[in-house]
Amino acid sequence: MILRALASLLFVAAFGTIVQAQPAPRSPQAGNPDFQKFITELWKDAQAQGITRTTFSMAFAGVTPDPRVIALTTRQPEQAKPMGAYVASLASTQRASMGVRKEAEWRRLFEAVETRFKVERWFILAIWGMETSFGSMKDKWDPVRSLATLAHAKYRDTYFRDELLIALKILQDERMPRDKFVSSWAGAMGQTQFMPKNFKDYAIDFSGDGKRDIWDNVPDAIGSTGNYLSKEGWKFGLPWGFEVSIPKGFDYRKSRASFEEWSRLGVKRADGGAYPASGDGVLFFPTGVPGPGFIITENYHVLREYNNSDAYAISIGHLADRMHGGAPFKTPWPKENTTLPRNDRIALQKKLAELGYDVKLFNGPITFEQRDFIRAEQVKLGMLPDGHASAALLDRLGIKRQ
Repeated sequence: MILRALASLLFVAAFGTIVQAQPAPRSPQAGNPDFQKFITELWKDAQAQGITRTTFSMAFAGVTPDPRVIALTTRQPEQAKPMGAYVASLASTQRASMGVRKEAEWRRLFEAVETRFKVERWFILAIWGMETSFGSMKDKWDPVRSLATLAHAKYRDTYFRDELLIALKILQDERMPRDKFVSSWAGAMGQTQFMPKNFKDYAIDFSGDGKRDIWDNVPDAIGSTGNYLSKEGWKFGLPWGFEVSIPKGFDYRKSRASFEEWSRLGVKRADGGAYPASGDGVLFFPTGVPGPGFIITENYHVLREYNNSDAYAISIGHLADRMHGGAPFKTPWPKENTTLPRNDRIALQKKLAELGYDVKLFNGPITFEQRDFIRAEQVKLGMLPDGHASAALLDRLGIKRQ
Protein backbone atom coordinates (compact mmCIF):
# COMPACT_ATOMS: atom_id res chain seq x y z
CA MET A 1 0.00 0.00 0.00
CA ILE A 2 3.13 0.83 -0.22
CA LEU A 3 7.48 1.62 -1.54
CA ARG A 4 15.52 5.44 -6.34
CA ALA A 5 19.21 6.30 -7.35
CA LEU A 6 21.83 6.42 -10.10
CA ALA A 7 22.36 3.89 -12.94
CA SER A 8 20.71 2.54 -16.02
CA LEU A 9 19.65 -1.08 -16.28
CA LEU A 10 21.01 -1.15 -19.82
CA PHE A 11 24.35 -1.17 -18.10
CA VAL A 12 23.16 -4.05 -15.94
CA ALA A 13 22.15 -6.05 -18.97
CA ALA A 14 25.48 -5.46 -20.64
CA PHE A 15 27.78 -6.18 -17.73
CA GLY A 16 25.81 -8.15 -15.13
CA THR A 17 27.17 -11.59 -16.05
CA ILE A 18 30.75 -10.35 -15.97
CA VAL A 19 30.67 -9.10 -12.39
CA GLN A 20 28.16 -11.51 -10.88
CA ALA A 21 30.78 -13.71 -9.25
CA GLN A 22 32.52 -10.85 -7.43
CA PRO A 23 32.44 -10.74 -3.63
CA ALA A 24 29.59 -9.15 -1.72
CA PRO A 25 29.42 -5.39 -2.29
CA ARG A 26 30.12 -3.01 0.53
CA SER A 27 27.36 -0.57 1.29
CA PRO A 28 28.36 3.08 1.23
CA GLN A 29 26.55 3.32 4.58
CA ALA A 30 29.43 1.80 6.53
CA GLY A 31 28.52 4.03 9.46
CA ASN A 32 25.57 1.75 10.19
CA PRO A 33 27.28 -1.61 10.75
CA ASP A 34 24.07 -3.45 11.62
CA PHE A 35 22.40 -2.39 8.37
CA GLN A 36 25.66 -3.11 6.51
CA LYS A 37 25.57 -6.64 7.92
CA PHE A 38 21.98 -7.04 6.75
CA ILE A 39 22.93 -5.93 3.22
CA THR A 40 25.95 -8.22 3.15
CA GLU A 41 23.88 -11.22 4.18
CA LEU A 42 21.14 -10.27 1.71
CA TRP A 43 23.65 -10.30 -1.15
CA LYS A 44 24.21 -14.03 -0.75
CA ASP A 45 20.53 -14.79 -1.37
CA ALA A 46 20.23 -12.17 -4.08
CA GLN A 47 23.16 -13.64 -6.00
CA ALA A 48 21.69 -17.14 -5.66
CA GLN A 49 18.48 -15.85 -7.25
CA GLY A 50 20.25 -14.47 -10.29
CA ILE A 51 20.53 -10.84 -9.25
CA THR A 52 23.76 -9.36 -10.56
CA ARG A 53 26.32 -7.46 -8.57
CA THR A 54 25.66 -4.41 -10.74
CA THR A 55 21.94 -4.47 -10.01
CA PHE A 56 22.50 -5.04 -6.31
CA SER A 57 25.07 -2.24 -5.91
CA MET A 58 23.00 0.17 -7.97
CA ALA A 59 19.84 -0.64 -6.00
CA PHE A 60 21.46 0.01 -2.62
CA ALA A 61 23.59 3.01 -3.57
CA GLY A 62 23.05 5.56 -0.82
CA VAL A 63 20.26 3.52 0.81
CA THR A 64 19.84 3.80 4.57
CA PRO A 65 16.99 2.70 6.85
CA ASP A 66 14.00 5.03 6.63
CA PRO A 67 12.61 5.88 10.09
CA ARG A 68 9.39 7.19 8.55
CA VAL A 69 8.51 3.69 7.39
CA ILE A 70 8.78 2.19 10.86
CA ALA A 71 6.57 4.95 12.25
CA LEU A 72 3.90 4.17 9.66
CA THR A 73 3.64 0.51 10.68
CA THR A 74 1.60 1.61 13.69
CA ARG A 75 -0.73 3.88 11.71
CA GLN A 76 -2.73 1.55 9.51
CA PRO A 77 -5.84 3.56 8.46
CA GLU A 78 -8.15 0.55 8.53
CA GLN A 79 -7.25 0.03 12.20
CA ALA A 80 -6.85 3.64 13.36
CA LYS A 81 -10.51 4.66 13.12
CA PRO A 82 -13.89 2.98 13.62
CA MET A 83 -14.68 0.56 10.81
CA GLY A 84 -17.87 2.35 9.84
CA ALA A 85 -16.00 5.64 9.45
CA TYR A 86 -13.29 3.91 7.42
CA VAL A 87 -15.81 2.28 5.09
CA ALA A 88 -17.81 5.49 4.70
CA SER A 89 -14.71 7.52 3.80
CA LEU A 90 -13.42 5.05 1.22
CA ALA A 91 -16.74 3.94 -0.28
CA SER A 92 -17.97 7.51 -0.48
CA THR A 93 -20.57 8.93 -2.85
CA GLN A 94 -17.86 11.14 -4.37
CA ARG A 95 -15.55 8.20 -5.09
CA ALA A 96 -18.42 6.13 -6.47
CA SER A 97 -19.35 8.97 -8.84
CA MET A 98 -15.75 9.29 -9.97
CA GLY A 99 -15.68 5.55 -10.60
CA VAL A 100 -18.72 5.81 -12.84
CA ARG A 101 -16.98 8.54 -14.84
CA LYS A 102 -13.79 6.49 -15.12
CA GLU A 103 -15.77 3.49 -16.31
CA ALA A 104 -17.25 5.61 -19.10
CA GLU A 105 -13.82 7.02 -19.99
CA TRP A 106 -12.19 3.58 -20.18
CA ARG A 107 -15.25 1.53 -21.18
CA ARG A 108 -13.58 -0.34 -24.05
CA LEU A 109 -10.70 -1.29 -21.79
CA PHE A 110 -13.00 -2.56 -19.06
CA GLU A 111 -15.07 -4.50 -21.56
CA ALA A 112 -11.91 -6.20 -22.83
CA VAL A 113 -10.65 -6.98 -19.32
CA GLU A 114 -14.05 -8.23 -18.20
CA THR A 115 -14.35 -10.46 -21.25
CA ARG A 116 -10.88 -11.94 -20.87
CA PHE A 117 -10.71 -12.42 -17.11
CA LYS A 118 -14.37 -12.75 -16.11
CA VAL A 119 -14.08 -10.17 -13.33
CA GLU A 120 -16.72 -7.47 -13.05
CA ARG A 121 -15.30 -4.04 -13.86
CA TRP A 122 -16.77 -2.43 -10.75
CA PHE A 123 -14.46 -4.34 -8.42
CA ILE A 124 -11.38 -3.41 -10.45
CA LEU A 125 -12.59 0.19 -10.48
CA ALA A 126 -13.09 0.06 -6.71
CA ILE A 127 -9.52 -1.16 -6.16
CA TRP A 128 -8.15 1.45 -8.59
CA GLY A 129 -10.15 4.18 -6.86
CA MET A 130 -9.26 3.18 -3.33
CA GLU A 131 -5.57 2.55 -3.93
CA THR A 132 -4.52 5.62 -5.93
CA SER A 133 -7.71 7.60 -6.59
CA PHE A 134 -7.84 6.21 -10.14
CA GLY A 135 -4.14 6.83 -10.74
CA SER A 136 -4.08 10.46 -9.65
CA MET A 137 -2.09 9.74 -6.48
CA LYS A 138 1.52 9.01 -7.45
CA ASP A 139 3.91 6.85 -5.47
CA LYS A 140 6.93 8.69 -4.07
CA TRP A 141 8.71 6.11 -1.95
CA ASP A 142 11.69 3.93 -2.83
CA PRO A 143 10.58 0.27 -2.60
CA VAL A 144 14.13 -0.97 -2.07
CA ARG A 145 14.67 1.36 0.87
CA SER A 146 11.22 0.74 2.35
CA LEU A 147 11.37 -3.04 2.11
CA ALA A 148 14.95 -3.12 3.38
CA THR A 149 13.92 -0.95 6.32
CA LEU A 150 11.08 -3.26 7.28
CA ALA A 151 13.10 -6.46 6.85
CA HIS A 152 16.11 -5.06 8.73
CA ALA A 153 13.85 -3.94 11.59
CA LYS A 154 12.41 -7.49 11.71
CA TYR A 155 8.88 -6.24 11.11
CA ARG A 156 7.40 -9.33 9.45
CA ASP A 157 10.99 -9.70 8.31
CA THR A 158 10.67 -12.99 6.39
CA TYR A 159 7.83 -11.58 4.31
CA PHE A 160 9.45 -8.22 3.60
CA ARG A 161 12.89 -9.76 2.97
CA ASP A 162 11.36 -12.03 0.33
CA GLU A 163 9.53 -9.07 -1.20
CA LEU A 164 12.79 -7.12 -1.27
CA LEU A 165 14.56 -9.86 -3.21
CA ILE A 166 11.71 -9.99 -5.71
CA ALA A 167 11.82 -6.19 -6.02
CA LEU A 168 15.50 -6.42 -6.97
CA LYS A 169 14.65 -9.03 -9.60
CA ILE A 170 11.93 -6.77 -11.04
CA LEU A 171 14.34 -3.86 -11.15
CA GLN A 172 16.74 -6.04 -13.11
CA ASP A 173 14.44 -8.07 -15.36
CA GLU A 174 12.07 -5.24 -16.29
CA ARG A 175 15.06 -2.97 -17.07
CA MET A 176 13.50 -0.18 -15.03
CA PRO A 177 15.27 3.13 -14.53
CA ARG A 178 16.09 3.34 -10.84
CA ASP A 179 14.41 6.70 -10.33
CA LYS A 180 11.13 5.42 -11.77
CA PHE A 181 11.02 2.39 -9.52
CA VAL A 182 8.66 3.82 -6.90
CA SER A 183 6.09 2.53 -4.46
CA SER A 184 3.98 3.37 -1.46
CA TRP A 185 5.60 3.36 1.96
CA ALA A 186 5.55 -0.42 2.40
CA GLY A 187 6.52 -1.46 -1.13
CA ALA A 188 3.17 -1.67 -2.95
CA MET A 189 3.56 -0.46 -6.52
CA GLY A 190 1.59 1.03 -9.35
CA GLN A 191 -1.94 2.31 -9.85
CA THR A 192 -3.53 -0.67 -8.14
CA GLN A 193 -0.71 -1.27 -5.65
CA PHE A 194 0.93 -4.65 -6.27
CA MET A 195 3.53 -5.93 -3.86
CA PRO A 196 6.60 -7.24 -5.74
CA LYS A 197 5.46 -10.86 -5.60
CA ASN A 198 2.06 -9.84 -6.94
CA PHE A 199 3.81 -8.06 -9.80
CA LYS A 200 5.87 -11.15 -10.55
CA ASP A 201 2.83 -13.43 -10.47
CA TYR A 202 0.10 -11.30 -12.02
CA ALA A 203 1.37 -8.22 -13.85
CA ILE A 204 0.80 -8.41 -17.61
CA ASP A 205 1.40 -6.34 -20.73
CA PHE A 206 -2.25 -5.69 -21.59
CA SER A 207 -1.49 -2.73 -23.86
CA GLY A 208 0.82 -4.79 -26.07
CA ASP A 209 3.78 -2.41 -26.00
CA GLY A 210 6.19 -5.08 -24.76
CA LYS A 211 6.41 -3.83 -21.16
CA ARG A 212 4.58 -4.53 -17.92
CA ASP A 213 3.99 -1.00 -16.69
CA ILE A 214 1.49 -0.76 -13.85
CA TRP A 215 2.75 2.72 -12.89
CA ASP A 216 1.92 4.84 -15.96
CA ASN A 217 0.07 2.50 -18.33
CA VAL A 218 -3.63 2.29 -17.43
CA PRO A 219 -4.38 -0.78 -19.60
CA ASP A 220 -1.51 -2.68 -17.97
CA ALA A 221 -2.65 -1.68 -14.47
CA ILE A 222 -6.29 -2.58 -15.08
CA GLY A 223 -5.52 -5.76 -17.01
CA SER A 224 -3.06 -6.91 -14.35
CA THR A 225 -5.67 -6.38 -11.65
CA GLY A 226 -8.22 -8.42 -13.56
CA ASN A 227 -5.60 -11.14 -14.00
CA TYR A 228 -4.83 -11.06 -10.26
CA LEU A 229 -8.45 -11.46 -9.16
CA SER A 230 -9.13 -14.12 -11.79
CA LYS A 231 -6.16 -16.26 -10.81
CA GLU A 232 -7.08 -15.96 -7.15
CA GLY A 233 -10.42 -17.63 -7.90
CA TRP A 234 -12.90 -14.85 -8.66
CA LYS A 235 -16.36 -16.14 -9.59
CA PHE A 236 -18.10 -13.93 -12.14
CA GLY A 237 -21.68 -13.03 -11.17
CA LEU A 238 -21.28 -13.90 -7.49
CA PRO A 239 -21.71 -11.00 -5.05
CA TRP A 240 -18.85 -10.33 -2.65
CA GLY A 241 -21.46 -10.48 0.09
CA PHE A 242 -24.44 -8.51 1.32
CA GLU A 243 -25.78 -7.02 4.51
CA VAL A 244 -28.37 -9.19 6.26
CA SER A 245 -31.03 -8.86 8.95
CA ILE A 246 -31.08 -11.46 11.72
CA PRO A 247 -34.39 -12.91 13.00
CA LYS A 248 -35.32 -12.98 16.67
CA GLY A 249 -34.22 -16.11 18.48
CA PHE A 250 -31.40 -16.78 16.01
CA ASP A 251 -28.66 -19.13 17.19
CA TYR A 252 -25.50 -17.06 16.75
CA ARG A 253 -23.35 -20.16 16.94
CA LYS A 254 -24.38 -20.77 13.34
CA SER A 255 -21.77 -19.28 11.02
CA ARG A 256 -21.74 -21.33 7.80
CA ALA A 257 -24.55 -22.53 5.55
CA SER A 258 -25.76 -22.68 2.00
CA PHE A 259 -27.67 -19.68 0.68
CA GLU A 260 -30.79 -21.81 0.63
CA GLU A 261 -30.35 -22.70 4.30
CA TRP A 262 -29.70 -19.09 5.33
CA SER A 263 -32.94 -18.12 3.66
CA ARG A 264 -34.79 -20.93 5.38
CA LEU A 265 -33.40 -19.81 8.75
CA GLY A 266 -34.94 -16.36 8.24
CA VAL A 267 -31.67 -14.53 7.60
CA LYS A 268 -32.74 -12.02 4.94
CA ARG A 269 -30.83 -9.68 2.71
CA ALA A 270 -31.15 -6.15 4.07
CA ASP A 271 -31.67 -4.78 0.57
CA GLY A 272 -34.62 -7.11 -0.01
CA GLY A 273 -32.83 -8.96 -2.80
CA ALA A 274 -32.75 -12.68 -3.41
CA TYR A 275 -29.90 -14.97 -2.48
CA PRO A 276 -27.80 -16.41 -5.32
CA ALA A 277 -29.37 -19.55 -6.77
CA SER A 278 -26.63 -21.76 -5.34
CA GLY A 279 -23.54 -21.62 -3.18
CA ASP A 280 -22.50 -21.05 0.41
CA GLY A 281 -21.92 -18.07 2.64
CA VAL A 282 -20.38 -17.20 6.00
CA LEU A 283 -22.18 -15.06 8.57
CA PHE A 284 -19.87 -12.27 9.63
CA PHE A 285 -20.20 -9.46 12.18
CA PRO A 286 -17.08 -7.32 11.55
CA THR A 287 -17.71 -5.10 14.58
CA GLY A 288 -19.78 -7.55 16.59
CA VAL A 289 -23.48 -7.48 17.40
CA PRO A 290 -25.40 -5.11 17.22
CA GLY A 291 -23.35 -3.74 14.31
CA PRO A 292 -23.99 -4.70 10.68
CA GLY A 293 -24.02 -8.40 9.81
CA PHE A 294 -23.09 -9.83 6.44
CA ILE A 295 -23.23 -13.07 4.52
CA ILE A 296 -19.92 -13.13 2.67
CA THR A 297 -19.02 -15.32 -0.29
CA GLU A 298 -15.94 -16.81 -1.92
CA ASN A 299 -15.32 -13.53 -3.72
CA TYR A 300 -14.94 -11.79 -0.37
CA HIS A 301 -12.00 -14.06 0.37
CA VAL A 302 -10.44 -13.05 -2.96
CA LEU A 303 -10.75 -9.37 -2.00
CA ARG A 304 -9.18 -10.14 1.37
CA GLU A 305 -6.36 -11.92 -0.45
CA TYR A 306 -5.69 -8.64 -2.25
CA ASN A 307 -5.37 -6.90 1.11
CA ASN A 308 -5.67 -9.00 4.26
CA SER A 309 -8.06 -6.64 6.02
CA ASP A 310 -11.78 -7.02 6.60
CA ALA A 311 -12.27 -3.26 6.60
CA TYR A 312 -10.56 -3.09 3.20
CA ALA A 313 -12.50 -5.98 1.68
CA ILE A 314 -15.85 -4.60 2.87
CA SER A 315 -14.95 -1.15 1.54
CA ILE A 316 -13.99 -2.53 -1.88
CA GLY A 317 -17.18 -4.58 -2.11
CA HIS A 318 -19.40 -1.76 -0.94
CA LEU A 319 -17.76 0.80 -3.26
CA ALA A 320 -18.25 -1.57 -6.21
CA ASP A 321 -21.91 -1.92 -5.26
CA ARG A 322 -22.38 1.83 -4.90
CA MET A 323 -20.89 2.42 -8.37
CA HIS A 324 -23.67 0.49 -10.01
CA GLY A 325 -26.66 1.50 -7.97
CA GLY A 326 -26.25 -0.13 -4.56
CA ALA A 327 -27.62 1.56 -1.45
CA PRO A 328 -25.77 2.49 1.76
CA PHE A 329 -25.72 -0.06 4.59
CA LYS A 330 -28.86 -0.02 6.70
CA THR A 331 -27.58 -1.03 10.14
CA PRO A 332 -25.63 1.69 11.97
CA TRP A 333 -21.95 0.99 12.66
CA PRO A 334 -20.61 1.45 16.19
CA LYS A 335 -19.23 4.94 16.70
CA GLU A 336 -16.28 3.61 18.69
CA ASN A 337 -13.41 1.59 17.27
CA THR A 338 -14.07 -2.08 18.09
CA THR A 339 -11.07 -3.48 16.18
CA LEU A 340 -8.37 -4.70 18.52
CA PRO A 341 -4.81 -3.49 17.98
CA ARG A 342 -2.59 -5.99 16.16
CA ASN A 343 -0.68 -7.02 19.27
CA ASP A 344 -3.91 -7.78 21.10
CA ARG A 345 -5.14 -9.91 18.21
CA ILE A 346 -1.87 -11.81 18.22
CA ALA A 347 -2.23 -12.36 21.96
CA LEU A 348 -5.73 -13.72 21.36
CA GLN A 349 -4.47 -16.07 18.66
CA LYS A 350 -1.84 -17.40 21.06
CA LYS A 351 -4.44 -17.85 23.77
CA LEU A 352 -6.69 -19.82 21.41
CA ALA A 353 -3.75 -22.08 20.61
CA GLU A 354 -3.12 -22.57 24.34
CA LEU A 355 -6.75 -23.57 24.73
CA GLY A 356 -6.26 -26.35 22.20
CA TYR A 357 -7.57 -24.76 19.02
CA ASP A 358 -5.76 -25.29 15.73
CA VAL A 359 -4.04 -21.90 15.42
CA LYS A 360 -0.56 -21.96 13.94
CA LEU A 361 -0.18 -18.48 12.48
CA PHE A 362 0.15 -15.63 14.94
CA ASN A 363 0.14 -12.56 12.71
CA GLY A 364 -2.92 -10.54 13.72
CA PRO A 365 -5.59 -10.97 11.01
CA ILE A 366 -8.40 -13.07 12.47
CA THR A 367 -9.48 -15.84 10.10
CA PHE A 368 -13.03 -17.09 9.81
CA GLU A 369 -11.99 -20.41 11.29
CA GLN A 370 -10.62 -18.51 14.28
CA ARG A 371 -13.93 -16.67 14.57
CA ASP A 372 -15.58 -20.05 15.03
CA PHE A 373 -13.09 -20.81 17.81
CA ILE A 374 -14.03 -17.47 19.36
CA ARG A 375 -17.72 -18.42 19.16
CA ALA A 376 -16.99 -21.62 21.09
CA GLU A 377 -15.22 -19.67 23.84
CA GLN A 378 -17.97 -17.03 23.95
CA VAL A 379 -20.51 -19.81 24.57
CA LYS A 380 -18.42 -21.12 27.47
CA LEU A 381 -18.16 -17.62 28.92
CA GLY A 382 -21.88 -16.89 28.58
CA MET A 383 -21.28 -14.24 25.92
CA LEU A 384 -23.24 -13.74 22.71
CA PRO A 385 -21.36 -15.95 20.21
CA ASP A 386 -20.96 -13.47 17.36
CA GLY A 387 -17.35 -14.47 16.65
CA HIS A 388 -16.05 -10.96 17.19
CA ALA A 389 -12.61 -10.48 18.74
CA SER A 390 -13.51 -7.85 21.30
CA ALA A 391 -11.81 -6.20 24.24
CA ALA A 392 -14.46 -7.77 26.50
CA LEU A 393 -13.47 -11.22 25.25
CA LEU A 394 -9.81 -10.56 26.02
CA ASP A 395 -10.75 -9.49 29.53
CA ARG A 396 -12.84 -12.60 30.11
CA LEU A 397 -10.00 -14.79 28.85
CA GLY A 398 -7.52 -13.10 31.14
CA ILE A 399 -5.46 -11.59 28.32
CA LYS A 400 -3.66 -8.41 29.28
CA ARG A 401 -4.46 -5.72 26.74
CA GLN A 402 -1.73 -3.46 25.35
